Amino acid sequence: MHRPRRLALRGLVLALGLAGGAAAAAPQPPNEGELTRFFRAVQMNDARTVQAMLGTVVNANQRNPIGGEPGLVQALREEAMDVVRVFLAHPGTELETRAANGNTALMMAAFKRNRRAVESLLAKGAAVNQPGWTALHYAAASGDEDIVRLLLARGAQVDAVSPRSSGAYTPMMMAAREGHDGTALILIAHGADRLRKNSEGLTAVELAERAGKPRVARALEGGGR
Repeated sequence: MHRPRRLALRGLVLALGLAGGAAAAAPQPPNEGELTRFFRAVQMNDARTVQAMLGTVVNANQRNPIGGEPGLVQALREEAMDVVRVFLAHPGTELETRAANGNTALMMAAFKRNRRAVESLLAKGAAVNQPGWTALHYAAASGDEDIVRLLLARGAQVDAVSPRSSGAYTPMMMAAREGHDGTALILIAHGADRLRKNSEGLTAVELAERAGKPRVARALEGGGR
C-alpha cells in the first residue's frame, strides 16, 4: 500500500541529487588570469580566443576589471572588428551593457567614426535614444556627418541633453565646441535649437567662440537664420 509513496519519494531524492550535481558542474566565475587573457585577446583582435572563451569561461557582458569596459565596447574602441563580429553573433551579448563611464557600444562606434559597426549595431536593435549622453552626441563630437545623418534618420533626438552634471550639452553644442561646423549645420537643418544654453548658460555659438572657433561661430549664426 505504501510502495507508490516510497517510489515517489525516491524519485524526488534522485531529482534533487541530479539538480545538485548540475549546480556543482556550473562554470565558476573567471579568475584574474582568465580575465586578463580574455580582454587581452579582445584588445589584440584575437577572435579565435574570444570565441572559445565567450559564454563558457567569460560572460559576454563581463566588464574588464581594468577600465570597466564590457568586451564589445573595448573591441570597438580598439577597432578589433573580428572580435566585434564574434560578440554580435553571440546570443548572450547585451548591446546596452554600459562601461563604467556610461559608454554603450553604439556610443563608442559613433565616436570612433565606425559606420559599419554603427549599422551592424542598429540592425541588431541597439538603442538610439536614452537619457543623458547619446550616440548622436558622440558622432557630433567626432564630426562624422554620415553617422550623424544615419542616427537622425533612425530617430535620434536632435536636442538630446547630456546630464547637467556634465554640462547639459546638446549634440550641436558638442559639434560647435569641437569645431565641426558642417555637422552642426546638419543638426540645425534637422531642427536643433541654436539658442539653447548649457549648464553654464552658453549657446553653441558662444561655445564655439570660447573654444577659439570663430569660423564655426559665424557658420552657426548664419545657419540658424
